[in-house]
Amino acid sequence: MHRFCAKFLKSAGRKLRNVNVYQFLLQQRLCFLLRIPFLKEKVSDDLIYAQDAINFLSCLGTYAAVSTDLHVFLVFTHFLVIDARLFISFSDRFADLNCRSMLDAGAAQIVCLHMNGGDPPGRVLSSSSEILWTLLDSSGRDDAVAQLCSLDCVVSLKEAFSSVLALTSQGFDLQLRNYLLVFTSLIAENPNCPLVFCLTKSLNVIFEKNVFLFQVEISSAQKLTHSKEDLKMKKLLLNLLILLSRNVGAVQLFREELVMVSLLRFVNPPEKQPPSPQRAILSQQEELQLQALETLVSIAPVMLQDYMSCQGNTQLLLLLDWCSKYFFSHGLGTETVPYKSGPGNGNRWKQQMQRCIRVLRAVTSLGEQSVNQDLSDQGAIHQLLGNTRFSRTKMAAVNEMMSNIQLILSALCETDLHRKELFGSEGVEMVVHFLKKGAKNFYSGLGYNKLLISTIDCVWSCIIGCSITENEFLWKDGAGLLMDLLHSSPRCVHSIILSILLDLCNNPNTRPLVLGWRDADGLTAPGVLLQLWREEEEELGVLRDKNGGIVDPEKPLLTRFQDEICNLTFPANAPSAAVLETMENLRGKIYLLLSNLGFQDLPGLSVGDQVTLGIVRRYLDFKVCEVWNEIRRELSLDGVKPITSDEKALHSISKTLTEAAQSVMVEQSRVLEEQKQQEIQEEMRVYTEQELAAKSWEKLLKLLSVSTIINRFLPQRKKHLKSKLRPKEAVDDRRQKVSHQHSVFLWFLSN
Repeated sequence: MHRFCAKFLKSAGRKLRNVNVYQFLLQQRLCFLLRIPFLKEKVSDDLIYAQDAINFLSCLGTYAAVSTDLHVFLVFTHFLVIDARLFISFSDRFADLNCRSMLDAGAAQIVCLHMNGGDPPGRVLSSSSEILWTLLDSSGRDDAVAQLCSLDCVVSLKEAFSSVLALTSQGFDLQLRNYLLVFTSLIAENPNCPLVFCLTKSLNVIFEKNVFLFQVEISSAQKLTHSKEDLKMKKLLLNLLILLSRNVGAVQLFREELVMVSLLRFVNPPEKQPPSPQRAILSQQEELQLQALETLVSIAPVMLQDYMSCQGNTQLLLLLDWCSKYFFSHGLGTETVPYKSGPGNGNRWKQQMQRCIRVLRAVTSLGEQSVNQDLSDQGAIHQLLGNTRFSRTKMAAVNEMMSNIQLILSALCETDLHRKELFGSEGVEMVVHFLKKGAKNFYSGLGYNKLLISTIDCVWSCIIGCSITENEFLWKDGAGLLMDLLHSSPRCVHSIILSILLDLCNNPNTRPLVLGWRDADGLTAPGVLLQLWREEEEELGVLRDKNGGIVDPEKPLLTRFQDEICNLTFPANAPSAAVLETMENLRGKIYLLLSNLGFQDLPGLSVGDQVTLGIVRRYLDFKVCEVWNEIRRELSLDGVKPITSDEKALHSISKTLTEAAQSVMVEQSRVLEEQKQQEIQEEMRVYTEQELAAKSWEKLLKLLSVSTIINRFLPQRKKHLKSKLRPKEAVDDRRQKVSHQHSVFLWFLSN
C-alpha cells in the first residue's frame, strides 16, 4: 500500500500543484492511509520493504514545502535536546555527591525551616518539598532524617501541613500534602523525635475528621474526595498511627481522641452488594479496611482496655465469620455470592482473614485472661477450628493463617482444662493433619517452618494435660507421628518434641505405642533416642572413643564448654555449669524418656546402642557426682579447705563416680567383646558354609565330567566288542566289562 501511494504521488504530484480541487480530498486520504502502521508479518520483511519505506518517506519530504528557517530551527533545537540529555546524564553522576555535600552543610534542616515562605501560592513550599524529597532519596537518608528530627523542623512541618490543607483541592496540592505526610512518617520512625509533643494531636484531629468520614469538609477550600491522592493520604495516616504507637505519650493522645473507635469502624463487614456506581468507592473502603486491620495489630496490644471496651473481639469474629461464609458461598456455590469490588476480589477475603487473625494473635499473645475468656465465651475456639479447612491450599498466606490460628488456640487453651475439652476431636484432627505433613518442607519457604513449630506448640498447649484429648490423639497415632517428626525434623525442634513425648508418657497408653513404633527402615524408638544422644554428645564435644564408650572415667559426661570454664568460679546464687548443661541440651530429656520406657528388653538395639545405653542408664548418678566435683573444685579455687569429714565425703563421692564410670567401661568392653566373638563365629560359619559349597561344587563337576566320558566312549566300545567276539562270548564279556566299569565308577564317587 505504501509503495502504491509513493508511485501515485510521483505520477500525480506535479499535476496536483496546479489543480486545487483535489488537494483537500487527497490530504484526507493520505492521512488515513498513513495512520496504518508498517505491518511486519515475517522477519525478512525488514530487508524486503525497508527501501520502499525510505523512498516513500523521502517522497513525502519532497512534496512538503518547508522553509529554510524552519529547517535551521529544528536542527538547532535537536542539538539543544542532545546537549540537555548530556548535561542531565553528566549531572546524575554527581547528584548523590551533591546531596551528600548539601547534607554536610545542614541543607535538610535549613530548607525545612524556610519552607513556609510568605508566598500565597505556596511555590517555596512545593520547591522545598521537592528538595527534601531528593535529599531523602539519596544515600544520605539517615542524615537527612536526623536533621529533620529537631523541634524547630517538626514545628515547621506542622505549619506546612496546615497551610497545605487550606489550599484548593488541586492535584498538585494533594500530592504536596502526601509528600509532607511521608516526611512526617520518616521522622516518626525515630523514637527520640519530639514529634509526639507538637504534631500528634493535630494529626489525630485530622485523622478523626478526614480518614473515616467520606467527603467531610476540612476547611472552606478543601473536601476529601475518593481520588487516589486522598486514598493515599488516608493510608499514610493509618501507617503513621503504627509508627506513633511506639510512644507512650502518643498512645495517651490516641485514647483522648478515641482512635480505637475510629479504627474499629472499618472492621464491620459489608452488608449487601452495592450498586455499580459505588463499587469503586467500596473498593477503596476495602483497601482502607485492610490498612486499618494492619494498624490494629500494632495499636490493639497497647490500647487493650479501649479495645475491649469497644468490643473488638466481637467485631473481629463477625468479620472472620463473614469471610468464612464468603469462601463457602463462592467456592461451593450453595449460597449467594457476595459482591465483587474490583480486580483481585477473589483473594480479598483471604487478606481480610489474614489480618483479622493477626489482630487476634496480637491481643491473645499478651496472656490477658479477660481477653482470652471473652474470646472463649464467644465460641472463638470452634470458629477458629472451622477456619482450618482452608489449609488445603499451598500458599504462604494460608500457612501464615494456620500458624497464627494454632498460636491463638495455644494461648486460649494452655492454662484451662475446659477449653482443652472444647478443643476436642476437631482440634486433634487438625493437629494430626498438620503433623502428617512432616518436616520435609521445613526449609522450602512458604512458612512451613512456622506452621510445624506452631503445630507442635498446639499439641503441647491444647492436648497434653487433658485425658480426653490425649486419648483421642493417641488413638489417631499421634505418638507415632511425633516419633516420625523426631526422626526426620531438624535439631532445632527436637527439644520441644522430646518434652511433649515426656509429658505424654504420663498416659499409660503411650508406652506400648512408642515401643511399637518403627520407621521405614525398621528403626525403633529407643534406637532413635540413642542416636540423638550420640549426635548431641558429638555437638557438645564430649570425649568418646570410636565405639562411643567412655574415655576418661573421671569425666564421663564433661562437655567442651565445661572443660573450658573449669577454672572459673560462680556466685552462690547462680547455677553451675553442670546444672546449666542439663537445661540447654537434650540428654536430660532423653534419659527421662528412656526411664519411662524402661532400660530392659528394649527392641531393635545395635551394639552401638547398647554401649550408649550403659552411659544413659547411669546419667543421673554421673550428673550428681559431677556437681559435687564442681563444688570441690570451686572450694579449692576460693582457697576454702573443708573439714576432715567433708573432705572424706567429697573424696568418697569422687571415688564413687570413678568406680561407676569404670564399671560402665567394663560393661561396654564386655558388650564389644561379645560382639567381636559373635562376629568371629559368624565369620567362621560363613567360611565353613563356603567350603562345603565349594566341595559340593567340585563333586558335581567331577560327576558331570565322568558321565560325559562314559557317554562318549560307550558306543565305540560296543561296536568293537561286536566285531571281535562271538555273540555269546561278546555278551558275557560285555556284562563283565560293564560290571567292572560300574565298580570303578562307584569307587570314584566314594573318593
